[in-house]
Amino acid sequence: MNPSIERVKLIFIGIFAVVNLGLLIWTLGWVRPEKECVESHKWWDAASRACGQPILTSDITGRVITDQKARNEALRAIGRMPAEPSAPTKP
Repeated sequence: MNPSIERVKLIFIGIFAVVNLGLLIWTLGWVRPEKECVESHKWWDAASRACGQPILTSDITGRVITDQKARNEALRAIGRMPAEPSAPTKP
């Protein structure tokens, strides 16, 4: 076989291997962590590639949200489901 064809074949195989390795690193290093972070209801910062835990302001200040409906919506927004009210038991 012509040596130039062999050389071109090896170059293309090398380029193919490098591209596949790059895609694997990009998927495991950038895409997968972001997907896992978003699925767990956390905040993803693409600039620093960090996953942050959202918290309520009332957790920091100690002031509790008095309106139960608003508190439940706030808890749902950050991924902490509020406790379901227990049904009254009959004696």
